[in-house]
Amino acid sequence: VQLQASGGGLVQTGGALRLSCAASGRTVSTYAMGWFLQAPGKEHEFVAAISRSGGVTYYADSVKGRFTISRDNARNTLTLQMNSLKPEDTAIYYCAADRHHYSGSYLSRSQSAYEYWGQGTQVTVSS
Repeated sequence: VQLQASGGGLVQTGGALRLSCAASGRTVSTYAMGWFLQAPGKEHEFVAAISRSGGVTYYADSVKGRFTISRDNARNTLTLQMNSLKPEDTAIYYCAADRHHYSGSYLSRSQSAYEYWGQGTQVTVSS
């Protein structure tokens, strides 16, 4: 599957952005999906994940209550609604797909579990 992230930009503190991830090559319903960020000089950091059906979501503590992950399997898209943005949210955001099947409602927060990655979209939050 090929992933293409978009929607990043420059926004002031308290503002909002909506990131999108378009999938092609294979139906996205085959994969659990996630968003990660990478700040300058740092490793990839988990942001949010969503199950194949969209019924289960996980968030990093730093974004809970501010960010919402969702998916539209019919349109092969993944979305991250980002509200109440803070300067510390500044990073490149990547969408990723995890083809592993886990028991119960488990979703991985580890970048190593995600096999397919988009190219990233820059989010900059000014103070």
